[in-house]
Amino acid sequence: MVKDLEYSSSLNGASFLLFELKQVVKLKQLGLSNQEIRRKVIEENIFQFANKGRINRALPSIMKRVDVIDDTLAQLMTKGSLEMTKVINLYSIMKTDLLFFEFMRELISEKLQNNDFTIEKKDLNVFFASKSEQSEKIASWSDINAEKLKRAFMQVLFESGMLRNRRGNELNRLMIDEQIKHHLTFIGDTKYLRAMGE
Repeated sequence: MVKDLEYSSSLNGASFLLFELKQVVKLKQLGLSNQEIRRKVIEENIFQFANKGRINRALPSIMKRVDVIDDTLAQLMTKGSLEMTKVINLYSIMKTDLLFFEFMRELISEKLQNNDFTIEKKDLNVFFASKSEQSEKIASWSDINAEKLKRAFMQVLFESGMLRNRRGNELNRLMIDEQIKHHLTFIGDTKYLRAMGE
């Protein structure tokens, strides 16, 4: 179902957005089409954003994320604990954002496997520099865009529970519920579990 992903900086306008994703998952469970969901979110301001422009920036990413959440994960997201919803949201971000997935797989997972629980600015800089060498698209991004994206990545780590403090640099190992582990393994998505440090 997921097309080959390209590098994107869309995480700048749509960081973790857990509450918003959960609202859209619930609408999807009611049987609404993507078009109906978009209309309802905008007309009824379901996300409770003061700024309409913010809805338009966040909605495309949320719709992509909701499309990779199957019925089982949707059930766990609406009925499960906050920790479960955070893990499922993190999975959906990785599954729809190639650069963030590679960041998780190549940097975060690697650190956790080596029992290195510190992430520093230089780690992010090295990761982005190496990606710039591999991709003309990333190399073409402005320094400001890249800096914003680094902050967005750290924000996602913090909100998912993988970073202890918003301004800190200490990583946490996620406690991933067995139901999620089992399901992601069953559907062949173990690479995302590994990227989360499993």
